[in-house]
Amino acid sequence: MSEHEQGTNRRPASPALGFGARLAAAMADLGPLCVGVDPHPGLLQAWGLDDSAAGLREFSSRVLEAATGRAAAIKPQVALYERHGSAGMAVLEGLLADAASAGVLTIADAKRGDIGSTMAAYADAWLSPSSPLAADAVTLSPYLGFESLRPALDLAAAHGRGVFVLALTSNPEGASVQHVGGDVSVARRIVEAAAAENAGDPVLGSVGLVVGATVGSALEDLGIDLAALNGPVLAPGLGAQGATGSDLKVTFGAAYPQVLGTSSRDILKAGPSVEALVEAIGRTLDGLR
Repeated sequence: MSEHEQGTNRRPASPALGFGARLAAAMADLGPLCVGVDPHPGLLQAWGLDDSAAGLREFSSRVLEAATGRAAAIKPQVALYERHGSAGMAVLEGLLADAASAGVLTIADAKRGDIGSTMAAYADAWLSPSSPLAADAVTLSPYLGFESLRPALDLAAAHGRGVFVLALTSNPEGASVQHVGGDVSVARRIVEAAAAENAGDPVLGSVGLVVGATVGSALEDLGIDLAALNGPVLAPGLGAQGATGSDLKVTFGAAYPQVLGTSSRDILKAGPSVEALVEAIGRTLDGLR
């Protein structure tokens, strides 16, 4: 068992550049793709792997190998590691550490959100360089109020890391909360609050948003100007959920250069071989370019 699997690994010291600047460089170099690392039980089975910590480890290792030097970032889905308890979380710690060693940016898809000291604890877990779970960025839920995320916003800024705040999701239920308010919708207020965090950043800010690739005309309908965000937009939904690179260009318009398209199942179904995953990553990138 490696050092990180024993829970003793610690991430490197805080990077000199902010997350937004590092992500912008990776997107310019490799293309605007984030590969989701989603070890669903069905995928593990399809790959001939056990639904166990050992299966998670092998799955994660192959995806990271395929993504290294080819994708701007990877996005492990935290819940699919949590379901295996401490053994699964040890695998996630290992993946984050190995990605850091390989120079691959990581976005922990944890969707955390709370208030006060609890939010501060979540921030420490996912963003503090002293934590074995520290990623380059983490997804956050703002539905206790955007300012409830302050501990994570401040800690990310202090350590050169980033956050992606849920703004417009593509699930049908999302509109019942996010669209409320019309011209001053909940989603629009979240976008404007994130833009204020990035104000004055000369490159790309480190406070990003999650906007589903399949939200269609919602941005226009709600009067949302994502180009003014001055930060990255994580757009899940490529491939398996039906969105194409061409769809993203239409949906995001002037903000498209800030968009990090995310594909999980459409790439992962090409496994289990690393070579097949590499080919799937290449096809997805071709569509985005």
